[in-house]
Amino acid sequence: MASVEGDPAGRKRGKLPSLGEDGLKGLMFSDGYNHHPVIFYDGVCGLCDGLTQFVLKHDGKATFRFAPLQGEVAREALASKGTDPSDLGTIRVLTTGGGLMERGEAVVYILSRMEMPWRLLSILGVLPRGLLDAGYRLVAQYRYKVFGQYAACAVPDARWRDRFIA
Repeated sequence: MASVEGDPAGRKRGKLPSLGEDGLKGLMFSDGYNHHPVIFYDGVCGLCDGLTQFVLKHDGKATFRFAPLQGEVAREALASKGTDPSDLGTIRVLTTGGGLMERGEAVVYILSRMEMPWRLLSILGVLPRGLLDAGYRLVAQYRYKVFGQYAACAVPDARWRDRFIA
């Protein structure tokens, strides 16, 4: 398993801001979060960190919020949906309607909300779900070896910090 010392983008690593006393209720029902889908990602994965940075740069409407799978919000949200919160190999999206998408379906959902020309990649959604998920699982299996693994979750850049929840 590859290990990455520090962060190639120079971001600090450590504790992310949390939702405060409202916890999961604040994520799902407060005005600050009910209009935004939440991407749950592996906070120590180099590929997942790259995807997060990509979405931040190409999500012109600031649609998405982000929560690492290692955080309390992800544990509570995924457990409440009957999903194993310890599965770090699966990206998940909690939609504004409360639905939960994972693997290839989640990636296509994210791409469909990006700016052009990236939105065109959501055409991958025409692939059979089994094929899409098989491709996802193959990439997920080797993601640490190819893209590295960090010692801790990144602390977001100040300009995007309000889009992260823990």
